[in-house]
Amino acid sequence: MLHVISKDQAVACVRKQMQTQPVRTTTIALQNASGYTLSQDILSAEDIPAFDRSTVDGFAVCAADTFGAGASLPCELEIIGEIAMGDTPAFTLRRGQCARISTGGMLPTGADAAVMVEHTDTQERLCLVFQGVSPGANVTRRGDDIGAGACALKKGTRLGAAEIGVLAALGVYEVPVFQKPVVAVISTGDELVTGTPKDGQMRDVNSFLLCAALEKSGCEARMIGAIKDQKEQIRAALTESLKTADMVLLSGGSSAGAKDMTVELLQELGEVCFHGIAIKPGKPTIFGTVQDKPVFGLPGHPLAAYFVFRLIVTQALRERLHLPEDRPKKTAKLSVNIPSNHGREEYLCVKLLPDGTAVPLHTKSGIISVLTQADGFLCIPRDAEGLQSGSMIDIYEVEA
Repeated sequence: MLHVISKDQAVACVRKQMQTQPVRTTTIALQNASGYTLSQDILSAEDIPAFDRSTVDGFAVCAADTFGAGASLPCELEIIGEIAMGDTPAFTLRRGQCARISTGGMLPTGADAAVMVEHTDTQERLCLVFQGVSPGANVTRRGDDIGAGACALKKGTRLGAAEIGVLAALGVYEVPVFQKPVVAVISTGDELVTGTPKDGQMRDVNSFLLCAALEKSGCEARMIGAIKDQKEQIRAALTESLKTADMVLLSGGSSAGAKDMTVELLQELGEVCFHGIAIKPGKPTIFGTVQDKPVFGLPGHPLAAYFVFRLIVTQALRERLHLPEDRPKKTAKLSVNIPSNHGREEYLCVKLLPDGTAVPLHTKSGIISVLTQADGFLCIPRDAEGLQSGSMIDIYEVEA
């Protein structure tokens, strides 16, 4: 029999337990850092860029010299030199003078703007400027990107292409990160196969679904595969996995049927923290510890397993990797009434229309393709009888 607790209670329990887990950090080469999570703030040791530079091909100028310049009355400037890419200008620009410059070139002392080459004409050492510029025009100032001493990236930031680019700009080639938690995934069920199923059998979806979700969340996933509903086989797979894994996800066998033995195994090998959460889908979720390591028992239906991962398991990862809180990505107007009187928080995938309205995608827990159609999901509170058409609702990302 399930002793159901609220989602908030479940999350608090999971996060409290995760606070007792060892946190391991390391440094990793920048070219290998994608997908890892920063273990400390990254402060800039210098101004980025380190000098004023042009954003156009053209001429470095003193902007005041160009005021009033136009097609019928260009200003005339003396060309005193050219600034090669990567070089420091060897001259100072005086009033009435200019210098050729390329995109990214360093502005010489005395220049405060750049004129696009398209707005000029040249005659030997004379430059005619046909369009005036203001101070700072077509120029990136020193420190405009990141100032010296500024926090460029915060602890808990997941590193993707943009963040790798920032680290490269800062010259951080050895990156302080959290070691990726190793998470083993075990699917259970006599009906599960990999390959072509016979009548009455099903392909193992959850092993692949959960491993992909773990990798996306910054973990190292280890796929154990499908195990038959035999207690000793599941026990052996679990104990073997715990030798090298920091956490285990067991999918299937979490309900209260004759072959649902996950909770019994956890009671024998360790401790059960809870069995049952007031959410739909995902009510029969289990959480406990074996050898002081967290073990989750997830529902076997793929959509239910996904939502438990998305709502509960990721909370363990947020605590472990210091990730930011899960927040809605936007609000939208609900297109229809949605009744709900289950006494549980209910989660529904939605499609967002061009006019900003959200259309619920009604489905069942055994269906998985709805996740590829959804732009997000909504939550119906536990104490609500549903949501009314036209109400503004929070929409959460399917992946986070």
